[in-house]
Formats: sequence, structure tokens, C-alpha cells
Amino acid sequence: MQRDTSSSDASASHTGRVRRRRQPNEAAADGSRANGQPLLVNDQNKYKSMLIRTYSTVWMIGGFVFIVYMGHLYIWAMVVVIQIYMARELFNLLRKSSEDKQLPGFRLLNWHFFFTAMLYTYGRFLSRQLVNTVTSDHLLYKVVSGLIKYQMFICYFLYIAGFVWFILTLKKKTYKYQFKQYAWTHMILLTVFAQSSFTVANIFEGIFWFLLPASLIVINDIFAYLFGFFLGRTPLIKLSPKKTWEGFIGASVTTIISAFLLANVMGHSQWLTCPRKDLSTGWLYCDPGPMFKPEHYLLGGWVPHWFPWKEVAIMPVQWHAVALGLFASIIAPFGGFFASGFKRAFKIKDFGDSIPGHGGITDRMDCQMVMAVFAYIYHQSFIAPQNFSVEIILDQIIRNLTYEEQKYLYKQLGEIFHERHQMHS
Repeated sequence: MQRDTSSSDASASHTGRVRRRRQPNEAAADGSRANGQPLLVNDQNKYKSMLIRTYSTVWMIGGFVFIVYMGHLYIWAMVVVIQIYMARELFNLLRKSSEDKQLPGFRLLNWHFFFTAMLYTYGRFLSRQLVNTVTSDHLLYKVVSGLIKYQMFICYFLYIAGFVWFILTLKKKTYKYQFKQYAWTHMILLTVFAQSSFTVANIFEGIFWFLLPASLIVINDIFAYLFGFFLGRTPLIKLSPKKTWEGFIGASVTTIISAFLLANVMGHSQWLTCPRKDLSTGWLYCDPGPMFKPEHYLLGGWVPHWFPWKEVAIMPVQWHAVALGLFASIIAPFGGFFASGFKRAFKIKDFGDSIPGHGGITDRMDCQMVMAVFAYIYHQSFIAPQNFSVEIILDQIIRNLTYEEQKYLYKQLGEIFHERHQMHS
């Protein structure tokens, strides 16, 4: 009797697993899905999500504008805070609390490598600004010059100390986990610092070269969301089912136009265009350079006779801004697609929950990282002067020569000038 019941249950269970033919109305319903998730245009909770996302965006933009107003050092501090949050989110991604309990101090080792990488990266980029800041104090100047001279050795020693620390903490039955975490830590450092360090370099070249690329990514993200929200029907890529071609194309056009116009607005501010040569916070005054001086173009027969403007003033930097806009709208979104694929691989929705409606800090910085590297390389390739100038040579002297060597150079130049003066007279 028991056998009959079990066999009938098994039969019923087997029958329950048999696939039934999909009905036409079900096929139509699934047709509006991409990768098992509804498109944004059909999402029933989209208005609530949009409200939360908009509220967070307004707060982020307001805080960002305030920090930009405060100046270069505050923007740099913001980048450091963002890096710390990104590292924390990525460190926690593969963390296993059960394993960590057996390894006291192992999390501290990750942060040791993090701050060592920070010291090495920013020491390279900020050495000139640091020297220029303390040149008035002889003793402090010697200390800072020594730190800069031996900065690479100090960072290497700190890294080796972390390496030895890691070897000494290896424990039986956790070898695989520890080596996996060691490799993961180095991948995080490569991802976070190899790209965001270029952001800091852009800041000190002039806030313009940080603010414009960052703003273009924000504009592209907002308008991709809006166009996809109201018009999105055609899936763009399987990695991000809610991304649509309508959102991608609409955001691209908007971003390129915004780049051209924003460059003109920002280019009139010396606070944004002047490079910062030290670590002070005072107001900046400088010659804006040819990139930020408007050139006048006659419209001629291009416009009807009743049109009030016969010429238009365009800064050369606006044409370069169009190139940045093209990259921000076409290539930079692939940083987001990469992050989406990464999250799918680890079966997580977001990297964190730091920002309501957006996820974690890493979710917002995926495209920014790609854009920062491009902006730096583009600036160095097409904008920065390639020839030697008095300012560049002086920077090299201040950065690489000791105080005594600079005094000796000054005396030698004085003797050379004196001899030439006597020869001409």
C-alpha cells in the first residue's frame, strides 16, 4: 500500500515537471522581456524608482557643485573618499566572514596595500605641487624634497612589509582563500588607482579638465535614463536588459551638444581653467591660453538676412569638447556594461547600497573611471604644450634638484650671463 502511494506520488511529481506548450498570449508577454527582466518602459515600479533616483541625484549634484566651488584640494579629498568607498565595496564582494574569523588582522592587510598604493600614486602626481607649497621654509623644504626623492623606495619597502606580513599569516586550510584574496586585492588596486589617479592629474591641470568629462558622464547617464524611461522599447545589450537603443542614441546626441555648450560656459572662468601649481586654496589668476580665447567666425551666406548675428565666437577648446562628448556617449558606457557583466558573474544586483536608487559608489563610478583616463591622455596628446618652455624647465629644476644644487645652478647661470655681457660690451 505504501509502495503504491509512493509510486503514484512520484508519477504525479514527474508529470508536474513536464513542460506544457506556451500559449500565444504568454509568448507575447515574454516578448516584452529581455533576459528575463521587463524593459524599463514596461516596469510597473518605475515611477517610484525614478523618484528615489532623482532625489539622490539632486543631492549628489548639489554636493558636487559645492566641492568644485571649494577648489582643487577639496576635489582631491572627494576623490580619495570615493576610492575608499569603492575599495570597501570591492573588498567585501568576495569576503567570507567564516574564513575571516580564523584570520585576525587579514582585513587590515588589505588596507595596508591600499594606502601604500595611494602613497605611491599620489606621490608621483603631486610632488611638484608639494615642493612649490613649502619652498619658503628651508628645513621643511629639505624634508619634503627628501621624501619625494626616496618616495619610490619608501613605497616599495611598505609593499614588501605587506608581502612578508601576508606570508607570515598563511594558515592551513585557508591557503586557497588567502591567495584568492591577495590576488583580488591587487586587482582592486589596479582598477581603483590606475584609473582614478588620472583624475587627480586632471584636477591640477585645471578643474576644467576634471569637471567637463565628469559632467558629460553625468549628463549621458541622466538622459539615457530619461530617454529610456519614456521611449525605450528596443533592448541595447543583454548584459543590461533595461538599457535601450532609444536611451543610448538620445543620450549621445544630448551629451555631444552639451559638451560644446558647457565648454564655452566653463572656459570663461579662470577658477576652472587655470592650473594649480601648489597645494594652496587661494584664488587663481593666469593667462587662459589660446584654447580659451574665442575665435570669431563670419556666418556669411549661411544664415538668412533677417538673422541678428552675422558672426559667432567659438573657443578652440569647444571643438576638443566635442571629442570628449563623443567618447563619453559612445565608449564610456561600456564601462557600465563591463560592471553589469561583472555583477552578473557574481550574481549581485549592485556593488553596494551607499546611494539610494543608484546602488553603491562603484556603480556610479564605472564610466567615470574610463572617462578620466581618456581625458588625461587626450589632454596630454592634443592640449598640453609639447615643447619646452621656461615654466616647464623651472618645474623640473624645483622637482629634481636639491636646494644646494639649485643655488649652484643659479651661480653658474649668473657667471654665464656676466661673461656674455662682457663679450657683447
